[in-house]
Amino acid sequence: MLSTKKLLAAPLALGLALLMTACTPTGSATQTGSATEPEETDPLTGQWQITSLEAGTEGDLEPVPYSGQIIFTEADTMAVQAMNPDTEAPDTPYTVNGYEAYYGNVAIDEADGTFEVTIESAAVRDLIGQSLTRNFEVSDDALVLTPADPAEGWRVTYERS
Repeated sequence: MLSTKKLLAAPLALGLALLMTACTPTGSATQTGSATEPEETDPLTGQWQITSLEAGTEGDLEPVPYSGQIIFTEADTMAVQAMNPDTEAPDTPYTVNGYEAYYGNVAIDEADGTFEVTIESAAVRDLIGQSLTRNFEVSDDALVLTPADPAEGWRVTYERS
């Protein structure tokens, strides 16, 4: 003879299964291209991984082994993190101990192919409060950034991740 506990367990298990099914989103809500996926508002929005960095004098750029990322949000902010693996690399106006990190509000001018970021926080504290203008070019899933002043002598290429 079945005990009272076993008789109550079956309807409770069935009720719990039905409740879980009712609370689970349907497959159509998670499919690619559905209305639940956010649309990108501009070509920069998203996360990008460094594929190459070149530095040097104008017209004579040499590869530098950097790794890092840049993120542009729909809330008009931007964040950069990058690192030179060379522990002996000298500091630059953007790096300390081979590391570059900053974020701030960004204004994008798609027509000009430029953006300006106003630095709110940075590893190099002298950058805080400065506004940096950068040229950008987006092609498929590649992003190329160069300084507004070519005399700075660098070019960084990213891939959308």
